Amino acid sequence: MERKDVRAEYKWRTSDIFPDDGEWEKAFSALEEKLDLAKYRGTLTCAENILRYFKAEEAFSLAAMKVYLYAFLKHDEDVRVTKYNSYLAKVISLLTRAGAETAFATPELTSLPEETLDALIADERLKDYDYMLARIKASKKYTLSEREEVILAQAGEPLAVAGDVFEMLDNAELDLPEAEIDGKKVKLSHGLYSVVMSGRDRAKREEVFKLYYGAYKKILSTLATTYYGNVKADIFYKTVRGYESCLQKALFEEDVDPSVYERLVASVSKAAPLMHRYMALRKRVLGYDEMHMYDIYPSLVADAELKLTFDEAFDLCLKGLAPLGEEYISLFKKGRDEGWIDVEETEGKRNGAYSIGIYGNHPYVLLNYQKTTHDVFTIAHEMGHSLHSYYSNAAQPYAKSDYKIFVAEVASTVNEVLLLKYLLKTTEDRNLKKYLLNYYMDMIRTTLFRQTQFAEFEEEAHALAESGEPLNKDNLSEIYLKLNRKYYGDAVVHDGEIAFEWARIPHFYRSFYVYKYATGITSAICIANRILGEGEKAVEDYKRFLKGGCSADPVSLLKIAGADLTTEAPFDAAMAEFEAALEEFGSLS
Repeated sequence: MERKDVRAEYKWRTSDIFPDDGEWEKAFSALEEKLDLAKYRGTLTCAENILRYFKAEEAFSLAAMKVYLYAFLKHDEDVRVTKYNSYLAKVISLLTRAGAETAFATPELTSLPEETLDALIADERLKDYDYMLARIKASKKYTLSEREEVILAQAGEPLAVAGDVFEMLDNAELDLPEAEIDGKKVKLSHGLYSVVMSGRDRAKREEVFKLYYGAYKKILSTLATTYYGNVKADIFYKTVRGYESCLQKALFEEDVDPSVYERLVASVSKAAPLMHRYMALRKRVLGYDEMHMYDIYPSLVADAELKLTFDEAFDLCLKGLAPLGEEYISLFKKGRDEGWIDVEETEGKRNGAYSIGIYGNHPYVLLNYQKTTHDVFTIAHEMGHSLHSYYSNAAQPYAKSDYKIFVAEVASTVNEVLLLKYLLKTTEDRNLKKYLLNYYMDMIRTTLFRQTQFAEFEEEAHALAESGEPLNKDNLSEIYLKLNRKYYGDAVVHDGEIAFEWARIPHFYRSFYVYKYATGITSAICIANRILGEGEKAVEDYKRFLKGGCSADPVSLLKIAGADLTTEAPFDAAMAEFEAALEEFGSLS
């Protein structure tokens, strides 16, 4: 389908940002002239000057984000259009220049005495920036001189090459072989691999599993060297800034105490026997004498997909999210009625789904909607992101509006859990109920167990390298296979190929990122259960969290909503949820 053939109500309204390309070009030209922030260099010594700089930088950023958003959305409507590729490249280049021009600010502020910073944090004129200033004070011992900071900023691009190399290897140069699919010889791809792994043809799953990992095995030494390069970059930053470890550095930047990471790994490790039970259940239901790693993906229930039009799916989401109250539902509807969502898959359109929101504009959601259960949940998920941005932007000043990545998946997953629980409660179809229970178990398996397994791998690999031991294909594969056995247990044959799975995970090039998916679903399950159990009070607390932006550290904001990650309670609740689904599915089978 071409974009011109899509009905207007299924397209997002970029005209809400700029009426047309001409207005965008005028705004971009004006923005280039506004980039005059270096004049504040050397002046950040008193509240008046600091406030003046913050306001100037904020004005530039607000205008820049608006220009960026338009270019980003127009580019993603059809990535083949040269004009919008150029628009986006021009904005990114300008933002890079702005970053270099404002590199002086943090070193100047961190060079101030602690008592001066304390006075600035307490100054009423700077109340919109108190959390930012508190973080600057905390980072004082890790911040270098201005010249050293400039050098580090300039080193960022070459030190990120490992990720670029992986992306090129994984997406362009990995020699994936052909396989016969539906009677035709086709070249394997990452997308096709996922489709086959979820399919019912076991022999084809085994064949493609071995072919796919066989391709990685051929370049495993290169991929190990590439990943080691990424880890060495982390060690470099950790060392020059004076952090205790790469993990501590990553968590400090998110204002998360390392104990949260440790508690996640410990809690999920303690619950590994539940995953072993799930694997044993899969083996029994599938009727296999041996269950392999290529058998863990297909649904245990066939022919139970929700096959709904977009409007039917959207209305179902409204019913499922009703416990969040009339205000939330009204805002959810606004997304469909007022041009936030781009629904249809069209030629040249970016694949996948996302939500993007900037201060001063309503959020936008990209979908490529298909009539599948997954895509029904994707509506709830992406609109959860959007309404988190909406509430945060409406309630906070610009400096506190952008919530941290640590909590980014919470609101989206709360919506998914509420929708799933609504469906489980209301369906009378035994087969659909079993399908939904299986869907829920696999959501928890892939987002809580699997991402924690990844987090353990990252921690062990970094610790090994930090101790002076070079990383290679053998020790990385040994670490991964050991963890795979720990997480999946004896009900599964741990095929030799699975030891190479670490080599294909792109998120490993954003070190210590994946654990946030696991803490996100843990928090979401806890919050959703509280909303369903306590009603209006829990909803109000949840909205306070949604409105919190980055007005405080993310763990404290989650406590407001009832998910206290400084205790084991949320992790225990998530595991209890998994066990309940496991037992109910078993009773229906």
